[in-house]
Amino acid sequence: VRQVTPRTGFTLDQDASVEALRAAFERGERNAVTVLPGRETRPKVGADEVRRAVREFAQPAVSAPVTLTAGGQRFTVAPGVLGEHLSLRPDDGGRLRPHLDEKGLLAAPTVARPLAALPTTPKNARLGLNGDKAVVTADGTSAQEVTAKALGKAVMPLLTKSGAARTGEIATRTTQPELTRENAARLGLTEKVSSFTVNFEPAAYRTQNVGRAVELINGSLVKPNEIWSFNRTVGERTKANGFTDGIMILDDQYTKAPGGGVSAVATTVFNAMFFAGVKPVEHGAHSFYIERYPEGREATVAWGSLDLRFTNDTGNALYIEARSTETSVTITFLGTKKYDEIKSVKGPRTDVREPERKVSTDKECVPQTPLQGFDVTVQRVFYDGGREVKREPFRTHYTPRDEIVCRSPEDTPDAANAAGVEQSLFDLAGLGL
Repeated sequence: VRQVTPRTGFTLDQDASVEALRAAFERGERNAVTVLPGRETRPKVGADEVRRAVREFAQPAVSAPVTLTAGGQRFTVAPGVLGEHLSLRPDDGGRLRPHLDEKGLLAAPTVARPLAALPTTPKNARLGLNGDKAVVTADGTSAQEVTAKALGKAVMPLLTKSGAARTGEIATRTTQPELTRENAARLGLTEKVSSFTVNFEPAAYRTQNVGRAVELINGSLVKPNEIWSFNRTVGERTKANGFTDGIMILDDQYTKAPGGGVSAVATTVFNAMFFAGVKPVEHGAHSFYIERYPEGREATVAWGSLDLRFTNDTGNALYIEARSTETSVTITFLGTKKYDEIKSVKGPRTDVREPERKVSTDKECVPQTPLQGFDVTVQRVFYDGGREVKREPFRTHYTPRDEIVCRSPEDTPDAANAAGVEQSLFDLAGLGL
């Protein structure tokens, strides 16, 4: 501890000095010395008080480390670290009072590193199925936060102690998870409400993208009257978010883009939502029909333009369990059934339209098989007490899926000319002509 001995000072009396200078100027005195008035100032803190503060606080404070415990994490703060964040400040009566920079100490690596091991966000309990009954498969964990104020409250009393007494515990602010083993049943999470599986051909990009989306969705808890959003839950399908390039539909044809294949997850969520009987808020089908999905009961998503959202109007909480393999994705809703049964009744295809054949020389061309376009209506039928209580129509319009033939411009003159014409038309369309 370094001490600075108090000493008397001298300060200029500014108002009186201005008057003295003005008077000398008005008298026309040249080369004369004007004496500026000043006054002696005495320190607020005397030498005796400095010696007392050093003896009673400063010296003990940095005499040894302090050991702290927070949420099971035990760590030691060295005297040098303590000294960097301690000061003595005089009060109105001239007595030196200890001051700890709590925020600065909390940010010090010696303190911040062990506290970083504490869980900062609560984790919900995990649910699964035993038959059709919902059961807790993993307990939830609470979050523990250490505030600067709590740190200071724990540290300050230790600084004037010695030996084993320089050990203390920091009070943590605990945040409980929304879903625990104890409250699962009270939230109405008691049974399987709906479940749906979509199968697909294996592909490396699909395995990664579907798996990543499933990882982000699994364990979603949707409270009563809350709106669940696919885009908000999964986030943007970027490489930084764990997604890779895959095949997706853009401008009515297949193309490569990050997140391709995620529509399999969106379609599975849509069907689980459909058969759970909850209220759709936003959804949209693919521009043309894809054979592996149910007609009129499928969905796609696009970041920033199309989301898949529903409102939980069951009166109880809903829990979304998501699972995937290399060839399938399954979405299960757990909660309490609002209706005995929900069925799907598909109407006939109407306004059937034939596809066209197109040749592309684009180096990113993806071949595409032709398929008719059509309109279809699917009725969602609700049953309660053994009788039908209402119907909701889901109308879908599919454009024809044109045949896309990929060729190199050097293959044939005709192919090159055809591709050139198509490209010119495309360019004109892009200009709005």
